Amino acid sequence: MITVDEALSHVLRCARRNAAVRVDLSQAAGRVLAADVQSDVDSPPYDKAMVDGYAVWSQDLADGHAQLAILEEVTAGDVPAHGLSSGQATRIMTGAPLPAGADAVVMIERTAVVATADNPLGLVIIDDAPPRAGQNVMPRATVIRRGETILCQGTRIGPVEIGLLAEIGASQVDVFAPPRVAVLATGDELVPASQMPGAGQIRNSNGPMLLAAVARAGGIPLDLGIGRDDRRQLTELVRRGLESEILILSGGVSAGVLDLVPEVLAEAGVQQVFHKVRLKPGKPLWFGVLPADPVDKLVFGLPGNPVSSLVCCELFVRPAIAKMCGRSDVGARCETALLAADFQHRGDRPTYHPGRLQAAENGTIVEPLRWLGSADLRGLAAANALIRFAAGDRRHAAGATVDVVRFD
Repeated sequence: MITVDEALSHVLRCARRNAAVRVDLSQAAGRVLAADVQSDVDSPPYDKAMVDGYAVWSQDLADGHAQLAILEEVTAGDVPAHGLSSGQATRIMTGAPLPAGADAVVMIERTAVVATADNPLGLVIIDDAPPRAGQNVMPRATVIRRGETILCQGTRIGPVEIGLLAEIGASQVDVFAPPRVAVLATGDELVPASQMPGAGQIRNSNGPMLLAAVARAGGIPLDLGIGRDDRRQLTELVRRGLESEILILSGGVSAGVLDLVPEVLAEAGVQQVFHKVRLKPGKPLWFGVLPADPVDKLVFGLPGNPVSSLVCCELFVRPAIAKMCGRSDVGARCETALLAADFQHRGDRPTYHPGRLQAAENGTIVEPLRWLGSADLRGLAAANALIRFAAGDRRHAAGATVDVVRFD
């Protein structure tokens, strides 16, 4: 058996970044940029007011006092019709462009307006500390300059990046294509979730669970349904699954009489990379590659027990999807936390135990959850992480530092 780190190294060596595709901005969230993006505008595109108030020439208020003729009112979306001369002010709203001749904005709360016979807009009276040039003004191109690279290749696109891309006119962007991931649950005992199980049968929980895990990881899931322990049917389903960049099979990779998956995969041209990992749960994991152009197809044979299947998906399939999507954070994703309670571990393999992470005054703590083993999916329901306990019989005291892998 190989170690978890060795297995992950093999997976990432075989995974290749997908080609770039152009998508509308509305479809770009969660994707990774495949090219640098430059701005086609300055931002702001003009010197703009940061508050509601009056645009003034600061020298008119050298001592903080002035009565200035109101020239016009400019709101956001308007353009000043007149430049300012000494002794004048323009009423201005937040976000509006400054008129020529103005170099500061006095907040409206610091002003008063009086009517005059010769000016329908009246006079603004200002009695305040002398304004400095640039006060309450954001100069043109302070945030972004036209032609400047704003986001670089490899950036994962989130809400802030979507806003930036819209601001700089990138209505379409080049991103790395996410992999299509086919999921096939195998076993004569499986029936659909909509069906009441008969004697010796169980509902197919692995298929829907893995499809959801693939979507969360950024892949495009494809449901192949249930594959019976029949060589002919498995061969056809595997053929369909190999049309995707990744094929995940659940069950059929142990050592039972009907564990046909490795043989069927070999007949389809899939080359085994490794089988069995020093891991609990998840020891029977199988991984192979189908040579193809432009990228090799990856095949994961996951154990049939649901927790084993999900743990292997999190540790190995998720990083492969991330790499194919163009992401750089494709390592083991481990971080540390403090145990919230004593825990006794027994076993000859490193164990990934369900845990609940939460913030505390002294840092992040993780609580080991009650868990009955690889068939206990309910015990995983309250978990948001896996706690990694090293092989061997050992009591871990509360407050000890442990490695954890977050689900999210």
